[in-house]
Amino acid sequence: MIKYLFLTFLSSTYFFSTAQVQQTKTLHQLLQVAETNYPLLKSKKFSVDAAQKAVEVSKNTIIPSLDAAYQMNYATYNNITGMAYPQYLIPISGPPSSTNNFSGIFGSAASLLLNWQPITFGQREAQIAYSQTGVKYATADLANEILQHKVKVANAYLDALTFAELAKLYQQNISRTETNLSTVKTLVANGIKAGVDSALFSAEVSKAKIDRLNIQKNKEQAIIALTQLLATEENISIADTSFFSKLPTSIIANDTSTNPLLSLYNASIELAKAKRQSIAKTTAPTLGVWGTTYARGSGVSNNGDVKTFDGLSLQRVNYGVGVQLSVPLLQSLKIKPQLQQQAFQIKADQEKLNDIILQLKKQLETANTTMDYALKTVKEMPVLVQSSTFAYVTMVSRYNAGLANYADVVQAQYNLLKAETDYKTAYMAAWKTLLYQAAIKGDINLFLNQVN
Repeated sequence: MIKYLFLTFLSSTYFFSTAQVQQTKTLHQLLQVAETNYPLLKSKKFSVDAAQKAVEVSKNTIIPSLDAAYQMNYATYNNITGMAYPQYLIPISGPPSSTNNFSGIFGSAASLLLNWQPITFGQREAQIAYSQTGVKYATADLANEILQHKVKVANAYLDALTFAELAKLYQQNISRTETNLSTVKTLVANGIKAGVDSALFSAEVSKAKIDRLNIQKNKEQAIIALTQLLATEENISIADTSFFSKLPTSIIANDTSTNPLLSLYNASIELAKAKRQSIAKTTAPTLGVWGTTYARGSGVSNNGDVKTFDGLSLQRVNYGVGVQLSVPLLQSLKIKPQLQQQAFQIKADQEKLNDIILQLKKQLETANTTMDYALKTVKEMPVLVQSSTFAYVTMVSRYNAGLANYADVVQAQYNLLKAETDYKTAYMAAWKTLLYQAAIKGDINLFLNQVN
């Protein structure tokens, strides 16, 4: 009983495992998986989130800073009046000492300091605008990357389908070759054909099997490339023969304005302009408001007596408020090269955009021409396949009747296989051209809408 249950469990496990391996997914499903899983697309989506947070960061500069502090120190009582550049000195306080006194005393201080810049004369607004333009750029970059990746997935899918379909043809070719070998063996046994023909056809069977293995290898490699684009370890099974039974409809309109690559370059130009405006606004003054309340304690009394430990308590409390207007007088000279740099960058980005527009226009014209000839080619292929089939059947009959030699049969068989493979690849060439057109126009749905 236990053995029976164990075997039943193994059978069930094998069944479900096999069902999972053989699970077939449509192209639409695979594209959804790719958009969800692929790390680069995830990265681009996080970049959009980061850009949106950058807008909040820019807006939050209007929030004042409020700092609370407390300090206690032990230092010598030696003061001197006058000015000192504070960068490398810790400041001292109080009147100058009468003598050089190395005795240490305690001191303490506590403060609450408010700094606020409510008015920046356009600096804050320029930075916010720059951050908002960054969101547009990140969003356009994401849209372009999604389109490009979906096109890659669809192209890999079509490659895998093509090799799967060709594998069927090469299997048929093996069957034809094995049939010829069986016939030849009979003819050789009856003394009608030379024994060498049997060896030659045996070699052809091996060659046909090797060709089939190479096609199968190409199919497996195409599926591996597809799973890489899907960012999945799942075993993908594809089986869609509709691409080899119907032809797509051509796209004629020469309009590439919807391509997200153009939006990306336009956003790049806007970003450069916003950065230039932000740099220019650094010449504007800033108005700061500050307020403070603080208390001090010292181990030195007002008459100069040293009471070291009295400095641990806070003895005097003060407050203060103020307004400060800061004008960077020489900032315009400092940023002049930066503004010129940004101006050149804007012109460079504009010319890049012009180049992309030109490329997309010519690429679409080429794709439309390619589609026209691809459709015409497919319509001619049935005649070629039919003629090659008739020629092969006829040549086999002539060979069996002793009117043709081995080379004639092999050549006719090769021509038939080539005609069959060309017929399948001609169909796929039309679909790949449609995918190419959709990629150039920037809308993969123009391709997907024609897919079952």
